[in-house]
Amino acid sequence: MHIGIDLGGTKIEGIAISDDGEELLRKRVPTPAGGYQATLQFITELVAEIESSLGRKGSVGIGTPGAISPLSGLLKNSNSVCMNGKPVFEDLSKLLERDIRITNDANCFALSEATDGAAAGAEVVFGVIVGTGTGAGVVVNGHVLTGPNAIAGEWGHNPLPWPQAAELPGPECYCGKHGCIETFLSGPGLSRDYLEQSGVALDAREIVRLATEGDEQAESCLTQYEDRMARALAHVINILDPTVIVLGGGMSNIERLYVNVPKLWGRYVFSDAVDTRLVVPKFGDSSGVRGAAWLWLN
Repeated sequence: MHIGIDLGGTKIEGIAISDDGEELLRKRVPTPAGGYQATLQFITELVAEIESSLGRKGSVGIGTPGAISPLSGLLKNSNSVCMNGKPVFEDLSKLLERDIRITNDANCFALSEATDGAAAGAEVVFGVIVGTGTGAGVVVNGHVLTGPNAIAGEWGHNPLPWPQAAELPGPECYCGKHGCIETFLSGPGLSRDYLEQSGVALDAREIVRLATEGDEQAESCLTQYEDRMARALAHVINILDPTVIVLGGGMSNIERLYVNVPKLWGRYVFSDAVDTRLVVPKFGDSSGVRGAAWLWLN
């Protein structure tokens, strides 16, 4: 069997699946307080619990925020800051007493949907996570594309393409630059836009609800959001030309995106036709943990 662990800032999820993708066991628990060592120990105990419950050992794959640096072997770019600069791969391999697989959580999401999800069988898959932040993973012929710098798919930290005058220089990003795609397409980005237009602070879900009820400011913000997503994904299509783009994360629950964004991105794609499909994830927020388990088949 294959065990997947999805390490998040607020929760840790574990799953065991068979070779054919059947779910054997799942457990989701809050991420423990106490920092780096406490998190590693918790993951170790979770794997032991899964194996004890099922009476057998399994391969272990782990999805993390951030990525393992090819230069140092340490975790980088994680929003779970206690993990940054730590030898996560080495330490977990020792604690679990076996070889393991680790990759970015967006890579796991893309791999899950490309293996037996909404993009199963597609040649090139771009798996996008748009939620509190914005990231992505690339899967080509069933294999995660990592790259020599371990940053393949870091779509959210490029500037928003074809910016309008009012979008320059863009909001400040935690990475130290301005105008990153993440600052526009994340949930907080949509909330910021609505606050600037209305003076009212609302989360993305409430803004979507107001738009469906005919609120003009909410509708204006969502229309603007759709055009920005169309521009950002058109840039990806121009470079990667994916067969399928799968949306994940909290913003992927906005149903109108799947109709409106493909209608808009043709303005920006360097082609007379766009056959790339934009699809809803089959496994939703469980794709990350399933993709971690599939790392051993990658």
